[in-house]
Amino acid sequence: MSVSSSDNRPAFTRTDVNLASAGLGARVVSVTDDFFAAADRMLADTEAVFIADKFDDNGKWMDGWESRRRRGPGHDHAVVRLAVAGRISGFDVDTAHFTGNYPPACRIEACHVSGEPDAATVWTELVAMSPLGPSAQHFFACGSDALWSHVRLHIHPDGGVARFRVYGRPELDRDAVGGGEIDLASALSGGRIVAFSNAHYGSYHRLLVPGRGINMGDGWETRRRREPGNDWIIVALGARGTIGRALVDTAHFKGNFPESFSLQGADLGALGGDLRDAVVTSSMFWPELIARTPLAADAEHAIGPEAVASTGPVTHVRLNIYPDGGVSRLRLFGTLAD
Repeated sequence: MSVSSSDNRPAFTRTDVNLASAGLGARVVSVTDDFFAAADRMLADTEAVFIADKFDDNGKWMDGWESRRRRGPGHDHAVVRLAVAGRISGFDVDTAHFTGNYPPACRIEACHVSGEPDAATVWTELVAMSPLGPSAQHFFACGSDALWSHVRLHIHPDGGVARFRVYGRPELDRDAVGGGEIDLASALSGGRIVAFSNAHYGSYHRLLVPGRGINMGDGWETRRRREPGNDWIIVALGARGTIGRALVDTAHFKGNFPESFSLQGADLGALGGDLRDAVVTSSMFWPELIARTPLAADAEHAIGPEAVASTGPVTHVRLNIYPDGGVSRLRLFGTLAD
């Protein structure tokens, strides 16, 4: 199944990286007010929850950012440093569970600075003043192709936002990398999920993030296969490169890890347009990079250069698992191609 057919959300929410993900390293660097609920909660990777009887010293506990009620002019805003500078494709301002305390409107600006924004920073408006409603996701496309490091979410005049997501493509600093080894599949390098056979459990996009999984829901897991065949997931690498070694981590998958895996790859060049279905079809015939290899429960499996076929640079890989199960992280270490 192509990722694009999984639901009715805008394509950028399924094909691009959430640059405002706390799990990738994004953080709130300033906020006018977060009296009721800390602003950094809105960058969480999990979906917002509502706990009816949970209160703290300031009132009702909410899973997101919530400012106090304004009693004068002005409005609230929060500045988010993106996990990595990138080109933004769209936003999701989610007011989940905020029903009587959501902001009536929002607007979004961005800037590109090496440090943190200050009074002299020039901000560019990417989303003009737009209405918000109660307990709903609000998607906004971004028409700019510029490079951004920070975004500023304005809420008018006050209220709560459960989740704020900034989708886009990380900008890989090739000069900083030089000829060294990087994780070509890392979301911070621009790696992204293109398609998968099944992703019934967990959070499949977490397959490409830094660090080890924190629990069994922190990774890609398929349902139990009840027919012949095997499951798979296709990754577009952050840049065209030659893979030298790999790591497959089954952290926390103990009774549901795959029996084995294999890896295929192809150099598809710079694909334009919506060609995911073509990629899925062609992937059945891609050359094998790593032959079928056994996996164990709750363990990191390091695959050295001797087990990686010398097929030259690739842009896409297909991770096959046999027959089904869960993988927490995939790392593909290599060097950038010219």
